[in-house]
Amino acid sequence: MSESSFRGVSRVPEFRVLFVAEILSILSLVAVQITLSVLIFDRTGSPLLSSLAFALGFLPHLLGASLLSSAADRFPARTVMVATQLVSGAVMACMAIPGTPVPVMLMLLVVSGTVAPVYSGARSTALADVLTPEGFPLGRSLLRIAAQTAQIGGFSFGGALMLAASPPVALSIAAALMVFSALVVGLGTVRRPGREVSGGLVASSLSGTFRALRAPGLRAVLLLSWVPAALFVWPEALAAPLASSMGGGPMLVALLLTAGPVGTVVGEVAAGALLDAEARRRWMLPLAFVAFLPMTLFVLEPGPAVAVAVLALGALGWGYTLALDALLLAEAPEETRGRVFSLGSAGLMISQGAGFALAGAMAEFLPAHLVVALAGVGGAVSVAVFGRRFVGRRGVRTAI
Repeated sequence: MSESSFRGVSRVPEFRVLFVAEILSILSLVAVQITLSVLIFDRTGSPLLSSLAFALGFLPHLLGASLLSSAADRFPARTVMVATQLVSGAVMACMAIPGTPVPVMLMLLVVSGTVAPVYSGARSTALADVLTPEGFPLGRSLLRIAAQTAQIGGFSFGGALMLAASPPVALSIAAALMVFSALVVGLGTVRRPGREVSGGLVASSLSGTFRALRAPGLRAVLLLSWVPAALFVWPEALAAPLASSMGGGPMLVALLLTAGPVGTVVGEVAAGALLDAEARRRWMLPLAFVAFLPMTLFVLEPGPAVAVAVLALGALGWGYTLALDALLLAEAPEETRGRVFSLGSAGLMISQGAGFALAGAMAEFLPAHLVVALAGVGGAVSVAVFGRRFVGRRGVRTAI
């Protein structure tokens, strides 16, 4: 069956393996974040140290992408994926040792966050080898949907683990899930040789990063991925103050938090199912604008029902990322794909984390609904600025 549809992509055996491994990995990571956050707060009583259990899972991504990403090109993708997942599993197993000091736990999180972009780069490289260029963006979309769904379920899973087991047992289960994810990849995918990479690991990683950022077309694709994503998370970051200003409680907070993720899943599914590759390229920028323009309605200080509906409907525009994935594959030189994909993944994680922090800082000085409206304006401007390279007579074209 052709890989021009989600169904066709899902019929590729190796893709199904990567899909299952992704779900296991996300469940494991979320369970660790929740367990450590609660455990560290119980031990120290410090909200700052507790929050670091979440932040330190993401901040070292830049370090890994800058210094280690060439491993995703230099070695077989399967080997890199298995090795990095086993490292993460070993880190979790060390955390599970009773009495492990809090500083040691936080340092172990740094190790896990450092290898994460290398795994992401190798996984995307494997995806490009497993699927055709036509199927690649659909495969990436399905993995995103799986990750987002698993993350939502992972919070419930982690909470259930904390209720049913002690923190060391919960961390041990998370470690076992990560090791199982590595075994699934190792046994279910084909070993393909790595690529010729000159220089040492760190030197080639840094040179690949600089090369990607210097290439105008590739830089435009990366910025169109990172900057809008940093602004898109502002409503989630401000869900609690938004709900409070509307007179709502925890239920409204939950609705505001889920409106965007649900909308993005529906938007990606619709873009993949209803539009072919050429149509997705034509509609890339219009859909990106759709993701942000509805946010500007928050300047009117909408009520709960309208606010949730606006966020959900705007998130449908996130289907633009399928065309962006196709552009990323087209712009990334084959010999540096692993480094480009690692950089893209790390940049996305860091930009979203920065977006959360910036939204909170803005809300110290402005009402939350105005901050969300500003995110809508800023997002639309960023799409116009970074997307102008892809506007041609027929709409969206690949960069030159």
